[in-house]
Amino acid sequence: MGKDVETREFSREDRMRYRDKVRQCLDAFARMLADAPFEDGRGMSGLEIELNLVDEQHDPALRNQRVLDALADPAFVTELGQFNIEINVPPQRLEGDGLARFEAQVRESLNAAEEHAAGVDTRLAMIGILPTLRRDQLTPDVLSANPRYALLNEQIFAARGEDLQIVIDGVERLNVRCDSIAPEAACTSVQFHLQVAPQQFAAYWNAAQAIAGAQVALGANAPFLFGRELWRETRIPLFEQATDTRAEELKSQGVRPRVWFGERWITSIFDLFEENVRYFQALLPICEDEDPVAVLEAGGVPRLGELRLHNGTIYRWNRPIYDVVDGKPHVRVENRVLPAGPTVVDSMANAAFYFGLVRRLAEQDRPVWTQMSFGVAEENFHNAARQGIDAALFWPGLGSVPVTELVLRRLLPLAHEGLEGWGVAPEQRDRLLGIIEQRCLSHRNGAAWQVETAHAIEGRGPVERDDTMRKLLQEYLPRMHSNVPVHEW
Repeated sequence: MGKDVETREFSREDRMRYRDKVRQCLDAFARMLADAPFEDGRGMSGLEIELNLVDEQHDPALRNQRVLDALADPAFVTELGQFNIEINVPPQRLEGDGLARFEAQVRESLNAAEEHAAGVDTRLAMIGILPTLRRDQLTPDVLSANPRYALLNEQIFAARGEDLQIVIDGVERLNVRCDSIAPEAACTSVQFHLQVAPQQFAAYWNAAQAIAGAQVALGANAPFLFGRELWRETRIPLFEQATDTRAEELKSQGVRPRVWFGERWITSIFDLFEENVRYFQALLPICEDEDPVAVLEAGGVPRLGELRLHNGTIYRWNRPIYDVVDGKPHVRVENRVLPAGPTVVDSMANAAFYFGLVRRLAEQDRPVWTQMSFGVAEENFHNAARQGIDAALFWPGLGSVPVTELVLRRLLPLAHEGLEGWGVAPEQRDRLLGIIEQRCLSHRNGAAWQVETAHAIEGRGPVERDDTMRKLLQEYLPRMHSNVPVHEW
């Protein structure tokens, strides 16, 4: 949802015109895939990190505009909630010291942001879900001032026709009613972008889907919501429910959710964009002046604005991206499964694991997705979100095995080979994948540390859960800033 829009109402004519325009864009995209030269990527990658803002009491601080004004850095932008901001890190090639440059850029930017935020009595928290969030704090009033968020909220609830019911059964149970999409703001993530040639896209997307469960199990960092201990990566079920446009009757009919894992392996990036047009009504039917077919026939590169906007309101965990930079089109896989944190180096270790593993799997002569059903990949994903680093996942040739065993025996060696294929410096490869190895050996990721620490706090004597969450965050933040990987906490 990177597009700014103005507050407005949509007519039936707007929706019909937009549907026609999206289909024109889809036709133009099909022609481009057949004939147009795309940038091939060659290891070009990107990174986005969503952050929480907290006040002196470690409660959410509704100050994102004040913090952004103090930063005056275009790399930082608003997010859905006033207690969220996002940093967009400039793209880097992975070869050589690319991952190290990413890490240095992120650390430098976050240190500067923390310093400027302190000037408005605010601190940054890089964590999957802010543990001090309370249910009564997630109301329509917390949405950021950008009109696109209010418009998106209005359109989702117009499509639903009723309030949201968020139900999560985990270690404890949560069942709450919500009258806005504000709970989505609780979910803060890190997103990895990988630019690939169009003919390679299906292999990379399928590979990303196949390893999503392992990623989530290793990187889980969101075990608490509204003071309840739920899934180890509660962000997954929360996000899936917080933007659901379907009433119960539509769910029963099998209507697809807008936040979804998908339903099949693909053979082309076109499959995903075509599904978007076929299955999902427009939330923001805003038309641009561009005639994509005319631009294409004149030898230009169409921006396909309507198709991209529609894609931005369908929240696949691995999302296809079409973009145009300096007049040249490219496509990329946006990997959205992981939470933010716990530290920058942990996030970079997660990035190294993903970028290396997805390349190696995409290049296999007998791809892993030809040996497992899509439904099993989705089951792995949700099992990993529920159980975190203690999950057991299915993998071809191994059956159902503990994820730590799967990673140590099978996936880490493949990730090493993939990073070597990208030309990543050996010392960077070994350092970052070594963090993944130690996380598996210690069985400690962000979620495991949070749960262990919260239980220890409550074991010291009677304490209210809200106070436990504050003490937990109070212990988390200095460790986050230390950049010591979580397995050493």
